Amino acid sequence: MVAKEYRSMRVWRRGVLGAAAGLTALLMVSGTGVAASAPDGSDAPAASGSSSAPAAPASSADPAPAATSVAPVAGVRVTNTFWYSDRRVAIWVYSPAMGTNIQVQLLLARDWNQSPQERFAQLYMLDGLRAQNDNNGWTINTDVENFYKDKNVNVVLPVGGESSFYTDWKQPDNGKNYQWETFLTKELPPILQGQWRSTDVRGVEGLSMGGSAAMMLSERNPGFFRFAASFSGILQLSSFGMPQAVQFAVRDAGGYDSAKMFGPPSDPAWKEHDPYLHADKLKGMSLYVSSGNGLIGQYDTPSTLPYLATNYAGVGLEVLSRVTSTQFATTLNRMGIAAQVVYRPSGTHTWPYWEFEMHQAWPQAARALGVASDTPKCSVSGAIQPVSVKHRELGECLTPEYGVPGGRAQDFRGGRVIWSASTGAHVVAGAIGGAYVAADGPGGYLGFPVSDELGTPDRKGRLNKFQRGYVYWTQATGAHPVTGAILADWGKSGYERGPLGYPTGDEVDTPNDKGRVQGFQIGAYYWTAATGAHSVQGEIIKKYAKTGYEGGYLGFPTSNEIGAVRGGRFNRFEGGNIYWTPAKGAFALPSGPVFDAWATVGFEGGRLGYPISDQFQVTGGDRVNFERGYIEVVNGVATIR
Repeated sequence: MVAKEYRSMRVWRRGVLGAAAGLTALLMVSGTGVAASAPDGSDAPAASGSSSAPAAPASSADPAPAATSVAPVAGVRVTNTFWYSDRRVAIWVYSPAMGTNIQVQLLLARDWNQSPQERFAQLYMLDGLRAQNDNNGWTINTDVENFYKDKNVNVVLPVGGESSFYTDWKQPDNGKNYQWETFLTKELPPILQGQWRSTDVRGVEGLSMGGSAAMMLSERNPGFFRFAASFSGILQLSSFGMPQAVQFAVRDAGGYDSAKMFGPPSDPAWKEHDPYLHADKLKGMSLYVSSGNGLIGQYDTPSTLPYLATNYAGVGLEVLSRVTSTQFATTLNRMGIAAQVVYRPSGTHTWPYWEFEMHQAWPQAARALGVASDTPKCSVSGAIQPVSVKHRELGECLTPEYGVPGGRAQDFRGGRVIWSASTGAHVVAGAIGGAYVAADGPGGYLGFPVSDELGTPDRKGRLNKFQRGYVYWTQATGAHPVTGAILADWGKSGYERGPLGYPTGDEVDTPNDKGRVQGFQIGAYYWTAATGAHSVQGEIIKKYAKTGYEGGYLGFPTSNEIGAVRGGRFNRFEGGNIYWTPAKGAFALPSGPVFDAWATVGFEGGRLGYPISDQFQVTGGDRVNFERGYIEVVNGVATIR
């Protein structure tokens, strides 16, 4: 076993460290470090487990750089929005630079609901090398959402960008045209300021690749950020061996080629993006730099090798971070640029340490962004008080009670309590709370809640009842409102226990703008003023899709699915019917001469039985095949055989 681990170590040292192995060895057994004073001159405490020594103090001659507003970029637009909760939302922003939609998740400020006219500072949080395309690593691997619930800042979480270093690449790679610096500093800011009540006061922090990018973006865009934090970042990119180490890392994390990013190691772009070489551009900013040293720490699993964890890649990357962070901090010190620099006496390159650093860095980030680092005191009283006592899952209050259109509300760590004189006080939380916000809350089409969150009778989901509709949720389908005529008809069929199951989408306009449609697990509901609300499901909706849905020749449904002879089913539509049998499947029969001729012999209950083909053209007319014959209408004459 030991021999096998030594072989793994040899692979790790050759690949991760490459030509930088000599430098990294210097700190393999080091547990020393410094924690510099905070840029505002206060004595920011070193985090538990670090050692400290004085570094360059802040100078009154070095004020924080002025915040930067960014002009809108043509073509940038929000293409989709999804609310996870009342204060976590995902937006998809079309990036002309990258030619695709980029997801960005926002954790909205504590007072977002309480103060609808207020604007808030921003804190970008950047991901690591293995960034996923569905969620930012901070939301997957840390308590970031809960941690920032009581913080009065808009947290910005870009999604995607695996191995990108959040920079503009020279060439596309792996089918991706990375232009992240342009997106984050030019395209996204006007959206956040114009549509998401963000000010132009910004900070940035990230882990590993994101830590490198936090310093890189700050240097390359002076004045854009007031605060920058690197947790285990690689802060020297162009010195001997470092391009090769970066190449190994991005090749391992997704199969990318760093030459497509900055060119070969000799390309000037490596130096142009090197935080170490441009540290002078950070003067006046509030800076936080931290790293472990690769030795086994409290969040690691010991290997059989002394002092080392089983996370060999994490050992190597953290050593590399320690070396480059030390050199970066030394340069800051030499230039008289204040920074909080924290060297941990242990720890590898892994998420629990970065979650810890996120907590430790917050007071400094708050000062730099002009945000109070603590939560104002609040109390609970009146009609909301007994509800908060009953629902202990709400936890502490985050805001005082505040007004909403027609009533009152109060925010808690676990959700909101919303009250009106006619409905009383009720809890709205989680994904249902997000759907409620998307529906414009108390002032929107749902009105006030008339129940707390309830379990559904089938025990598979949850719901809240509101004055003008319900919001249903399951883990598989998410949270969606059901209202009006669709809710009434769905209710007659048994709600979620009926044939359609749970809603899988919100009610929206149909593509032809003539009606409304809402998706369910087994089909969809359609509504127009002329036809009312009717469901289409199962194999019939699959056939309906092939005809073009409501935009095709069948138009909107005029009935729900109806049982017929011998176990068959059918739906009526404006322009015809769709019939289904277990043996033959579903076929569409439009209104017209063939349909009329079929009626004369008793439809599916007559001698021809069910259709076994769609209507198709023959010379001079149309034909439909049935179970026991066919009907042709040629030159206006119907033949039934």
